[in-house]
Order: sequence, then structure tokens, then C-alpha cells
Amino acid sequence: MKHLIALAALALPLAVATETAAHATFAETEVVQNQTARLTLRVPHGCGDEATLRVRIQIPEGVISAQPMVKAGWALETVTGPYANAHTVHGRTVTEGVREIIWSGELPDAFYDEFVFRARVTEEAPAGEMLYIPVVQECANGAERWIDIPGPGQTSGDLEGPAPGVMVMPAGHSH
Repeated sequence: MKHLIALAALALPLAVATETAAHATFAETEVVQNQTARLTLRVPHGCGDEATLRVRIQIPEGVISAQPMVKAGWALETVTGPYANAHTVHGRTVTEGVREIIWSGELPDAFYDEFVFRARVTEEAPAGEMLYIPVVQECANGAERWIDIPGPGQTSGDLEGPAPGVMVMPAGHSH
């Protein structure tokens, strides 16, 4: 019986790690207010057995000046729109910018890939809280929607399609 309990104790972290790895996540765990962050979205699989044909990242409020990295073999598109509030960047007022980044190409289900962008995290993103960045993977006959954001009393683990997130650290924080 002790051996069964020990095996179960060893298997639990592996099961949790496998479940977590099945979702789109960011390689980075933290961003800092009033700094530009490089964020790397990790896409571990397609939709069922289908290849991922499009990756869409929604840029949330509190994140401005988003710039996607060009990806060989993938078309790149951005959707711009107004910010909820005006921001001052390098001495000039900015009222709109990239609100969505879209890469189109093909990532077979059996493979993994990363999609990179950089953006400035403003003080609108509260320090000490998770900043959730919704992602949709589109395939020929469906999609994986990593768009659910936990409400009060919930965690990402409570959600079917949790949005990937990063912890916001206060301005002046360094590693």
C-alpha cells in the first residue's frame, strides 16, 4: 500500500504538469510596470489532430505599443484601435495602437512553436496581480480559445480555456 501511495504522489505532479502544458502559456512569468516586456507565447499543439493555422493575441488594456516579431513562414497582421486612456510615450501622447496580433501559417499538431511580441506595461496593469492576455488558436475545423479570465474566488485551474498570464511587478522592480 505504501508503494501505491508513493507512486500516486509521484504521478500527481506529472499529471498537473501535462495538463498545464496543454494550454497556451507565456515563457515569461513576470512583467514590470512602465517597462517594455518581451513576451513569448508557447503553443504546444493544434486543435485535436489538426494543425494550427492562425494564432491571435488580444492586447489587453494597460498594455501599449505592442510590436510583434516577424516569424519565418507566417504572415503577420495587426489590428489597431483606441486605448481606454491616453498614455505618454517618449514625450508624446498616444491614444491608439495595436489591439490584436495575428500570425497565419501552419503549425502541425505534433509540433510546438513560439510567437513573440514586445509591449509596454503601464500602471493601468495593477502591480501584484496577474495580467491575462487572451489567445485564440484557429484550425481548419475549430479553435482552441484560451480566453477565460478568472473572476473573484477563481483560479486559472477552475477554467476550461484559461487565458495565459504574467504577474505584474511594481515600477522600479528589478531581478
